Amino acid sequence: MAVKALSDYKFAPADTQDKFHGNQLLYVGWEDHLMFCAPFAYCIPPSTKFSELVDKHLAHSFGPHPDWAKVDAGKIVWLKSGKPFTPDFNKTLAEQGLKHKDVLRMQTPGLHGINGTCF
Repeated sequence: MAVKALSDYKFAPADTQDKFHGNQLLYVGWEDHLMFCAPFAYCIPPSTKFSELVDKHLAHSFGPHPDWAKVDAGKIVWLKSGKPFTPDFNKTLAEQGLKHKDVLRMQTPGLHGINGTCF
């Protein structure tokens, strides 16, 4: 069913980057791993290196999943807002054009959820 707004919704967003004290939001999800129902939201500085994002933040969040120990970070297929993205692990989020509220999705070839449940 279509929904039609009765008026124009014109207002300033309440979650703009200037409200995050120098940080930005970055959403990261892991496809085919339904132990995590939605992407994780990270509030981190744009100066964070991509390697730190993966080795520290993602490892902390996704580490409890039995497949995480099998992940080879160099073989992850990345999508940025649904389009292919090839990160440079030595560059910062800002240097790679990752902005406030961007969404990254990870695809891990050969890993399809606990005991292949998403295959």
